[in-house]
Amino acid sequence: MYKQNFSALWVHLVWSTKNRLPLITGSIQLTLYNQLRKIALEKSYHLNFVNGMEDHIHLLVGYEPKFAISNMVKDFKGISSRWVNEQQLTADYFDWQDGFCAISVSPSNVPKVRNYIRNQQQHHAKQTFEEELILLKKKASIVIE
Repeated sequence: MYKQNFSALWVHLVWSTKNRLPLITGSIQLTLYNQLRKIALEKSYHLNFVNGMEDHIHLLVGYEPKFAISNMVKDFKGISSRWVNEQQLTADYFDWQDGFCAISVSPSNVPKVRNYIRNQQQHHAKQTFEEELILLKKKASIVIE
């Protein structure tokens, strides 16, 4: 009997720092992104791309069906914020905002989403994080409350 599972599951994750404080500055940005890659490796998530701005972050993650997205986000947020504080990388206490945005990504759209995440600085020269989030929700047909 054939018992292998095949899947191509991708999600675009977005969340902000607590109170949208600009804590992800140039001095810790790369260090934080590398820590997120390490978390992904340890948890067997495929972190394809990560980027963001001082007050929020975008991740493109491939994952197996055995993983719940909420648990994946909990791992990324909990482990990374604890690590940033242990390393004393910010003058203020580092924490992520409650909640997150998760948008499924078709495998054929992975390159497009990766490029979108890569170009965060360009997007935010024209729009705020709030405007970006509203646009992402509309494109994904997420009901805005």
